[in-house]
Amino acid sequence: MNKRTHVFISGRVQGVNFRSNTKIKAEFFKVKGWVKNLDDGRVEAIFEGEENCIVQLLKWCKIGPPDSLVTSVEFYDESCYEYFKNFSILR
Repeated sequence: MNKRTHVFISGRVQGVNFRSNTKIKAEFFKVKGWVKNLDDGRVEAIFEGEENCIVQLLKWCKIGPPDSLVTSVEFYDESCYEYFKNFSILR
């Protein structure tokens, strides 16, 4: 059964390849959705997929790629109404 999670990641998460690494990890865990930078310095993402795969991706988000410094990961479950075909980086 698919689950949808809306995620906000804070800290030093821009300019450290966070979005591209999130895409790589999402594809590894077969999670679909998107990731983007926010004007306030955070990263926002939508993850859709199997619950255990989203849990693994959220664990990775708490660490992030090298050179990042994650201070907070907020996430909220939402209704799964938009079924994404892949995982993309939004600009």
